[in-house]
Amino acid sequence: MDLLFPCFLHLSILCISLSLIVLLHKRKFWNTKFPPGKTGWPIIGETWDFMMASRCGTPEKFINDRVGKYSPEVFQTSLLGHNMAVFCGSGGNKFLYSSENKCVTGWLPNPIMKVLFSPEHASNSYKEESAKLRKFLPELLKPEPLQHYIPVMDSMAKDHLKADWFPYKQVKVFPLSKTYTFSLACRLFMNIKDPEHVSRLQNHFNLVTKGILSLPLNFPGTAYNRAIKGGNMIREEIVGIMKERRELISESNGPEFIDILTRMLLVTDENAMDDMEIADRVVGLLFGSHDTTSASISMAMYYLADNPHVYTKVLKEQMEIQKLKAPGESLTWSDIQKMKYTWCVVCEVMRLSPPGQGGFREAITDFSYAGFTIPKGWKVHWSVHSTHKNPKYFPDPEKFDPSRFEGNDIRPYSFVPFGGGPRMCPGKEYARLAILVFMHNVVTQFKWEKVIQDEKIIYMSIPMPACGLPITLHPRKN
Repeated sequence: MDLLFPCFLHLSILCISLSLIVLLHKRKFWNTKFPPGKTGWPIIGETWDFMMASRCGTPEKFINDRVGKYSPEVFQTSLLGHNMAVFCGSGGNKFLYSSENKCVTGWLPNPIMKVLFSPEHASNSYKEESAKLRKFLPELLKPEPLQHYIPVMDSMAKDHLKADWFPYKQVKVFPLSKTYTFSLACRLFMNIKDPEHVSRLQNHFNLVTKGILSLPLNFPGTAYNRAIKGGNMIREEIVGIMKERRELISESNGPEFIDILTRMLLVTDENAMDDMEIADRVVGLLFGSHDTTSASISMAMYYLADNPHVYTKVLKEQMEIQKLKAPGESLTWSDIQKMKYTWCVVCEVMRLSPPGQGGFREAITDFSYAGFTIPKGWKVHWSVHSTHKNPKYFPDPEKFDPSRFEGNDIRPYSFVPFGGGPRMCPGKEYARLAILVFMHNVVTQFKWEKVIQDEKIIYMSIPMPACGLPITLHPRKN
């Protein structure tokens, strides 16, 4: 009995101590001021509301409704199976872009990771996977190496218009621009030229783009399930391409055109990757380049059809460049730098119809913002829709006005189609070149009219005309 008493005393002290720790923790939790908002239904959260606002062509409504109801700086919601804080306004963008590896780090929702990455890498952190890619990409996507892509872009744009536009009086811009930008990406990233091979890859990729932001229900027949299968089929194709490419490299001095895939295969130092890692990187490149680029091209043609005075100014700029070229002479880096007004037009297009909806982060420590606490482990989302159509940053925000971008009046961190900070899209310069080269060719060869004057814009993972943007073509006599 005497021996039991000390044991009982120690046990009692331990229980009391644990109880005090739990109570103190709960008290701290109760006293913590989290961002206002609601997380919606279990598992689904507010994903359905988010998706429906996008499908209706007003993705900013999801943000604006909650900003008005809860807070203009930050609110709480649940998207794609994760509770998260949504940061709003230029201040929210600035805070997140400048807090990389201090308060937040890169993160993607698990459903997206499962589509874009192979099963063996999908469980890794997005920070780890993106770090591998960012070690390699900057050297390939800097302006200097990209200059060598301009003649290929120019040639492919001309061939595409000749084959798929000139023979017809009417065309649908969106599917054609997707085919063009995907073919361009296959050529520059993997040196794939065969139309049948490109078409097969694109069919797989269409499954990815249609389902990656759908409800993450992985059952046979769902869009999300098809997206996962599409990603796996693309990776299988890329692994096969790598096998053939290695044989080509070993048998000769390599292909005549050194694409990004070949450059990855030639790396032998500590940055070398295994086959599935390379396949994952190429899938990420394809996803981040062709769909967003085709969306910007389609939307530029959409807005130019509605604004003939803007089209006339773009045409004048492009014809000034064209008249200095010899027959058959390709565009050059110098020519691209002269397309200043055309780029202002593209920027205004990306403001009204941004090619991406934002990005995600994860809190790596407890931190405060706008008087609210964001606990370690919370997910964070920033959205282009909190600034791009906000009259606080862009007066008369629904008006198409490229002159906004002709001066230096754009408020910092308010125009963010490519994100910002260390995680700014590494393909920004590639997208600029691809869009401007295509716009030069299409504007100097065609005038066009929309078949459906009030065609609606909807958002899947990207903005798109609801009916594909059918237009009537009027070829120019150059």
